[in-house]
Amino acid sequence: MKDYLRSIIDQSLQQFDISEDDIPEIQIEKPNQPEHGDAASNIAMNLASVLKMNPRKIAEQIVEGLEYDKRKLQAVEIAGPGFINFRYAENYLFDELTNILSEGGNFGKSTTLDGKRVLVEFVSANPTGPLTVGHGRNAVLGDTVANLLEWTGANVDREYYFNNAGRQMRMLGESVRARYLQLLDVNAELPEGGYEGEYIKDIAQDLIDEHGDSLVDNEDIDPFKDKAEQVIFDDIQTTLKRMNIEMDSFFNEKEVYEDGSIDKTVKTLREKDLAYDKDGATWFRTTAFGKDKDTVLIKSSGEPTYRLPDIAYHANKLERGYDQCIDVFGADHIDTYPDVLSGIKALGYDRSKVDVVVYQFVTLVKDGKPFKMSTRKANFVTLDDLMDEVGADVTRFFFEMRDPNTHLEFDVGQAKEAGEKNPVFYLQYAHARIHSILRKVAQEYDFDIEDQPNLKLLTHESETALIKSLLRFPEMIQSAADSREPHRLINFLEDLASNFTSFYHDCRILGEKKELVQARSALAKATAQVLANGLSILGISAPEKM
Repeated sequence: MKDYLRSIIDQSLQQFDISEDDIPEIQIEKPNQPEHGDAASNIAMNLASVLKMNPRKIAEQIVEGLEYDKRKLQAVEIAGPGFINFRYAENYLFDELTNILSEGGNFGKSTTLDGKRVLVEFVSANPTGPLTVGHGRNAVLGDTVANLLEWTGANVDREYYFNNAGRQMRMLGESVRARYLQLLDVNAELPEGGYEGEYIKDIAQDLIDEHGDSLVDNEDIDPFKDKAEQVIFDDIQTTLKRMNIEMDSFFNEKEVYEDGSIDKTVKTLREKDLAYDKDGATWFRTTAFGKDKDTVLIKSSGEPTYRLPDIAYHANKLERGYDQCIDVFGADHIDTYPDVLSGIKALGYDRSKVDVVVYQFVTLVKDGKPFKMSTRKANFVTLDDLMDEVGADVTRFFFEMRDPNTHLEFDVGQAKEAGEKNPVFYLQYAHARIHSILRKVAQEYDFDIEDQPNLKLLTHESETALIKSLLRFPEMIQSAADSREPHRLINFLEDLASNFTSFYHDCRILGEKKELVQARSALAKATAQVLANGLSILGISAPEKM
């Protein structure tokens, strides 16, 4: 409907002697007060400075020039200083409710990004240990953003970027070797700063099971490092799958070294006088992009900082033909990712094709206090530990339910609640409750729930409010996709479940005349469908029984 309203307003604006460039964006919003209508536009006020006219007078001319389908709109009114308010026609509501029922699992999908290729890179933890709670918000946010983009028509690839070289991986290999020797009663010390988690002992035991003591005299850490990488990556993928996440590709940082991209990147920056040598290091002239200081690309030791391979990696993404590349980063990257974007621009790529989603960190709490869960995997809580404690659906939902830009306090006590105080159970229970009602209807009435009902019987204000709530679903998907903020969809679903409760309280289904029961059952079925579609985008199950 928003697109329709914009189109008829735009058509009416042709009466004014202004260029297309002077016409501001036509914004359509839901009024805060239901009595003000179903949709409103402030276009008249935004045009006042352009037309040098009173905004209310502009609104009157716009409304006078509107040509609209009376099956869609029953009234157009002017309010206050020049708001244009629209009221939907009943026939429009009934037609759209019929569409929800016919489209089913596809209701809410759009073609906004049809034909666009999007790469979402997320998680991207190096294979040095299990995924922790700290990685959880990244994983869930990235996957849900990918789901939202798919629902708006994009062809989305999910990619995991990792580095299996460098000091961290050497330390991992040395840690496994030390535990391997210790398990065989050979004197060995864990290296300083080594990995102490119990999972290191598990990997060492696997090596003993496979090779016995044949690696005791092996000074090469590669067999230990390679085994650790394999086991940890298997563990990571199992954890992600448990959270309903599957990657399409894994990209190893070493690829940009092996294919010459690193050298090419430095060479290009030098040619553009954006890279230079100083104090034995290679610097990126980030002051050319507004920073106070230049940034080291290659240390005096010859080791690149992470920015250099990241710039080359992003160039690789764009070379693969993606229309949009989305990175999901924690707040610790907030001061450093702009350097990567500057590097992309310096190499001649379209910087606007790279979008960064930054999220704040997570704290586990219970009863308002920091919560420590027992874990056998060192001094951190793994995602598996958390899912064991509260369940996969709940874990995923709690990571999604807050604005990514805000710090998330994951309330373990609330997450373990089995009732309506737990927001994910509230939504799942609403879905299951509707299916329970529909099963009872099927037992007591002889009509087929799939038969075409007489929707014109749905005239109660609670019925109308529920239909209007349902119709906002595609708009909310688009909003959440555009903003990369899944919590917007959650807020909508919670409002929808509340509207259904009001409807069910005011308009009983069982015990009414057959034709009215059929119409109200259709409305209930449409509500269950939208709840199910929304939960599927969130990567959460929609049970029909609880």
